[in-house]
Amino acid sequence: MQRYRCLKCQHNFQSKRRPQKKQASLYERYTWGKQSLAELSYDEERSVPWVRKNLDAATPTHASVLPQPTVILADTTFWGAGYGVCVFRSASLKRNLCWTEVEQETAAIYAHSLKGLLERGWTVQAAVIDGRRGVARVFEEHGIPVQFCQFHQMKTVTKYLTRRPKTEAAQELRKLSLTLHKTTETDFVAALNVWYAQYESFLNERSPAAHTKRGWEYTHYRLKSAYRSLKTNLKYLFTYQKYPELNIPNTTNSLDGSFSQLRKKIGAHGGLRRDRRFKMISALLATSSKRPTRKRH
Repeated sequence: MQRYRCLKCQHNFQSKRRPQKKQASLYERYTWGKQSLAELSYDEERSVPWVRKNLDAATPTHASVLPQPTVILADTTFWGAGYGVCVFRSASLKRNLCWTEVEQETAAIYAHSLKGLLERGWTVQAAVIDGRRGVARVFEEHGIPVQFCQFHQMKTVTKYLTRRPKTEAAQELRKLSLTLHKTTETDFVAALNVWYAQYESFLNERSPAAHTKRGWEYTHYRLKSAYRSLKTNLKYLFTYQKYPELNIPNTTNSLDGSFSQLRKKIGAHGGLRRDRRFKMISALLATSSKRPTRKRH
């Protein structure tokens, strides 16, 4: 252990900053480096309990960002059932602004996060969301334009129609949905109306169904669900074209990318206690735009 001596009073002492530096170094290697407790124990020539104690004592620093006008991306990711994190990310700054532990994804969670962000002085110019029911209303109540993620919309259509639809109507609707990112609202609405006029009778075909109260069901109910999804979300799918000065992204891909990285880092440490998991999530989300670099001596 490095010790120092005062040249005036000859007092011996050790640096008080040394434990904090060691803890920060250990935590960075544990999170970003994905080193296990055993690996850190071997590198430091210390016991696993000593490593665990220092990791628990580490306090990751979060660089503060001055509140300013920004477009946000909002989404929630889960680890199994009953545990997730709702994240608000600045599209222009590429920084995560706030995150909250959640048990399920509800509009109330987004309302709580938005309220906290506004109270901190941020101005939300627009919001990009994944299209979950009720979330758009949270932002609209504050006069904030909402953009639905076009990638999530395409995934919803694919969920109903699969990647290789068998009927001609389904094939044409899926082909139309794949043009979302390279067309305008006017052209897309016109094309969707043409599709509906052509396949309306096919879409409304019915089949006997004894298991239902009314005794029938739509024969192509999955195709109908895909069409209804597009029709319902139309007013939110092209918001980014209405406000070109804001540079609103048409997807939440930036946030989804940080989620992918987050899952890999957390997945390297299975069985984490809940408080330790959230501490690691917070450290990773706070620095997800740029990995912290260690000084080399």
